[in-house]
Amino acid sequence: MKHKIFVNGIKCYAFHGCLPEEGRIGGHYEVDIEMLTNFSKAAEQDTLADTIDYVDVNRIVVEEMAIRSKLIEHVGQRILTRIKTELNGIEALKVKITKLCPPINGDVHSVAILIEDVA
Repeated sequence: MKHKIFVNGIKCYAFHGCLPEEGRIGGHYEVDIEMLTNFSKAAEQDTLADTIDYVDVNRIVVEEMAIRSKLIEHVGQRILTRIKTELNGIEALKVKITKLCPPINGDVHSVAILIEDVA
C-alpha cells in the first residue's frame, strides 16, 4: 500500500540570496515536504517507530535552512539529500521552498522551487 505524509508550511527566517543585503537582512521562507511511504503497520499498531517522525523532518529543514546559500535550489537539494539519507521508508520525496517577498524589482508575493525525487 502507498501512503503520503505531508509536513507543510515549515516557517523559517533565513539568509539566502545572491545579494549581499539578503545575507545581512534575511527573509521569510516556507518549506513543504511530501513523502511517499507505507505506514500500514503504524496505522494498525499506533506506533511512531513504524512511520516517519514529523519532528525529524522539521529538524532537518530548520538545520539546513540555517546554512546560508545563494540559491534556494541548493538548499532544497541539501534538504532532500538529508531526508533521504537520515529517514527510512521514503519511496519518493518532494521538497518545495517558497521565498516570500523576494527582492526582484517587482510586486511579487513569492518565488518557489520544487525538487521531486520519485521512485
